[in-house]
Amino acid sequence: MEIIILPITVLLFSFIAIIHKNRFVRLFYFILTIIVLVLTVNVLPEKIPEVQGREEDPVPVSDLFRIADDVFIDVPVISQLPELQRGCEVTSLAMLLNFAGADVDKMELAEKIKKVPFTYKKGGQIYSGHPNDGFVGDIRSWKKPGLGAYHRPVYELAARYLQPGQAIDLTGENFEKVKLYLSHGKPVWVITNTEYRKLPDSYFRIWNTEKGKIKITYKEHSVLLTGYDPQYVYFNDPLTGKKRKAPLHDFIASWEQMGRQAITYGDRLH
Repeated sequence: MEIIILPITVLLFSFIAIIHKNRFVRLFYFILTIIVLVLTVNVLPEKIPEVQGREEDPVPVSDLFRIADDVFIDVPVISQLPELQRGCEVTSLAMLLNFAGADVDKMELAEKIKKVPFTYKKGGQIYSGHPNDGFVGDIRSWKKPGLGAYHRPVYELAARYLQPGQAIDLTGENFEKVKLYLSHGKPVWVITNTEYRKLPDSYFRIWNTEKGKIKITYKEHSVLLTGYDPQYVYFNDPLTGKKRKAPLHDFIASWEQMGRQAITYGDRLH
């Protein structure tokens, strides 16, 4: 505002100093004009750096990590079959780790993942294994009882093959955080189901574990997310050995139903 007012004041005082009949008044306004001119010269340069300083302010960190409208990451597909009929979790993890530069295959991961019995007896009680304690049952064959694994044993296994602090467990986050990592070129391991939509309650059963009762479904499945757009989510499916897509909102509903389980790698984004 001062940048505009000071020149106007100079013009006004100069005009009065010229037209006024009284020479003392003219002299007075002439002196005022000189004073205002001096102030104008001194004030204006101080305002320019202030404007430039605002333009050079650093971009907020959150603005650096924008979520893209659409993403596709080309990750080679690995099939869990024929060796690992229940090995979707470790096969999806193998795809993630290979993309991150780790030299490991699905069979090594299947061997090293922590395992728990399908059922066991303790203190006179029969318990089912908990999928967050380890892979439940047999990982190789559908002919033997088994289920799968949830995020915790998979995250612990991933951390063994990545640099310290590079394994990231996104479990519990919303899907926007998953999209954030995909936007920055990081595939994301997730738990969903084989239909990629929210399942009715009839597909679930109650298991009695040492940690309490949990709901499980034999349609539990793990895939590696590789991208999305406004309509679809894209993923590598270890069961079919193909790159696939599913309606975005249906897939998110299935992922949320299974506990929002997700794992990726790299630097943590906020």
